[in-house]
Amino acid sequence: MRLRPYIPSRDFDAIKNWVTDERTNALWSANYAPFPIEKTAFDKFLADMYTKHGDCPFVATTDDGTVVGFICCGVSFGTNEAMLAFVMIDPSQRGKGYGREMIKLAAKYCIEILKADAVQLNVFTVNEKARKCYESAGFTERITTPCAFAYKDEKWSRCNMVFSP
Repeated sequence: MRLRPYIPSRDFDAIKNWVTDERTNALWSANYAPFPIEKTAFDKFLADMYTKHGDCPFVATTDDGTVVGFICCGVSFGTNEAMLAFVMIDPSQRGKGYGREMIKLAAKYCIEILKADAVQLNVFTVNEKARKCYESAGFTERITTPCAFAYKDEKWSRCNMVFSP
């Protein structure tokens, strides 16, 4: 697996159909990203995330170049912690270890290239498969905020997880 910068003209068509319903969009982006994913709105969303948080988008590819994942990385220079966000895996490729490998590569990039002291991410506790994936990549729970997000009639707790080398 490889990580490379997201190239809208090349990669948007590969990822645009991965988020198929409103609940998945909320799990993936806490409703920061527009649904359904359309190119102009998605480009604006990514530009806004860069402006607000320094988030840079990447895709994960198999060795033959097939796009199987999407992730954003940014660093808070105040705390020198990196943040992984907007993690997505092609639904047809789940269960093959791609999520774990992408998270490991992104954490390595944040530590070795961005020179962060630690890497964090947030996951809703109702997204148990994602949480287990992050744990398998070496992340541990730092703090869970109960009822941090409302989705329709549900209240989701948010777990902040951290990886330290």
